[in-house]
Amino acid sequence: MIKNTFQNPLLSGFYPDPSICRVGEDYYMVTSSFSYFPGLPVFHSRDLIHWEQIGHGIERPDQLDYKDCETSLGLWAPTIRYHNGTYYIINTFVSGGREVDRDNYIITAKDPAGPWSDPVFVKGADGIDSSLFFDDDGSLWYVGNFICPKALYEGHHGIYLCELDPETFQFKGERHVIWDGVTSRNKWLEAPHIYKKDGFYYLIVAEGGTFINHSVMMARCTEIDGTYEICPRNPILTHRHLTPFRDISVTGHADIVETQNGEWWMVLLAVRPYDSQSEITPMDRCANFHYNLGRETFLVPVTWGADGWLTVDNENGLVNTEERLPDLPTSYVMLSDPNDDFEDDTLAMMWNTIHPPVHPFYSLTARDSFLRIDLLPASISKNEPGPLSPTQSSPAFVGRRQQHKLCHAKTAMEFAPSSDAEEAGLVLLQDDRYNYLFTKTIKNGQTILRIAKTEQGVYSVIKELPVEDTKRIYLSAQCNESSYAFYYGYKDREMICAIEGLDAALLSSSVNGGFTGAYIGMYASSNGSESTNHADFDWFHYYY
Repeated sequence: MIKNTFQNPLLSGFYPDPSICRVGEDYYMVTSSFSYFPGLPVFHSRDLIHWEQIGHGIERPDQLDYKDCETSLGLWAPTIRYHNGTYYIINTFVSGGREVDRDNYIITAKDPAGPWSDPVFVKGADGIDSSLFFDDDGSLWYVGNFICPKALYEGHHGIYLCELDPETFQFKGERHVIWDGVTSRNKWLEAPHIYKKDGFYYLIVAEGGTFINHSVMMARCTEIDGTYEICPRNPILTHRHLTPFRDISVTGHADIVETQNGEWWMVLLAVRPYDSQSEITPMDRCANFHYNLGRETFLVPVTWGADGWLTVDNENGLVNTEERLPDLPTSYVMLSDPNDDFEDDTLAMMWNTIHPPVHPFYSLTARDSFLRIDLLPASISKNEPGPLSPTQSSPAFVGRRQQHKLCHAKTAMEFAPSSDAEEAGLVLLQDDRYNYLFTKTIKNGQTILRIAKTEQGVYSVIKELPVEDTKRIYLSAQCNESSYAFYYGYKDREMICAIEGLDAALLSSSVNGGFTGAYIGMYASSNGSESTNHADFDWFHYYY
């Protein structure tokens, strides 16, 4: 029997702020990546359900200076659009603090798989979540959010519009405020996208912040730079009136697309929480509301009502785990292999580093079929909040997203530490202020495995256990929704429990107030000392 439904999310794990466009029968999507490199993952589909990553918008270390931004800064919500044979991504690069330096830039490509151009920064473009709109007369428009200089209340933001020169990507003409939040008493208006339909310019925005009050709202006008009418049914999509502990929560930040068959679909972000009786102190009022996977990409059908406003086109008006299929031919893609034997000369697209490596610290050719990671002085843990210092900007970490609540990661590592300062192994990472480390090192001449954590920027050792002085060791991390466990072994099939019951809430975005999701990866450090040592990883497997 052929199933006529699909399962949300479309993209599991940390893939927030999705933007989508269609070119003929092909669909392209891009999401945020913040401080991880390569950045702005680009995906392709022909049926809106099966997606294959085809590249990154930011993939060259010299393409964009990440500066020393902390984990939740960097590359915020992008928008992808197509016009006359060219693909465009506009994006906000945030540094120096979430409301400090906000630089908006445009990259272009003839092939969405890349290569993408070097960024062209739009001078004078403040705010975040910038978007592009190509009008029928050939004009190009920039739309983005702004922080009201004389805020009348917390979260008093607005949306503005300005025409762009299509050659230089610089502003031309005057700036138009098309939605001041004070007119509707909305908070944190952001993520604007403009569409043209039936004589109206429609504006879709996110509102309510990035947590449980997140929502999708819209407005319209017969002139692109006129006074926009606010939809009387706002929000057109939200889960904020529901308990946050349902299977899908924090819905918002949407983009829409029309299929070649006339259907309309919305991609948006949401989270899949779990309820944890945690001792970790969250930063918000939902004391046990946690989500380690970060904000993920979901899909929901929408339709245009008789009154000309958009509405969710299902029985309950919500984002559901199971939803009907689009009216499109099924088009399967090659599934990305979650396991890597490191037999290629370049890293697979699932892997990221923290910032572009200033100096290369890993190699896939130094030893055949191994990933070699050089020990750097930088540590993945730090002792205070705030931006990373220059020496900390690129710890020797190669990781991938945790994409499932129940999963198991395992690697075979060959490493011989030569001093107490040297360590290498696995890291479960939310950011530099919240992580678990499972590393091999030496202490008082004895080879040990050390389990440590960083909480609110404070590093502490949880457990140390002596191990055999063998060069090769197998390390594993097991994720059980609300807890983590570490295992080790000298043979692949004979693993020993090092520790279990580590509180998963330490890596929840609701605890650290961040915008990313948990990562699992390989790490090596000499912790402030100079070293010529390295750790070799034979393979990395991810099971779910």
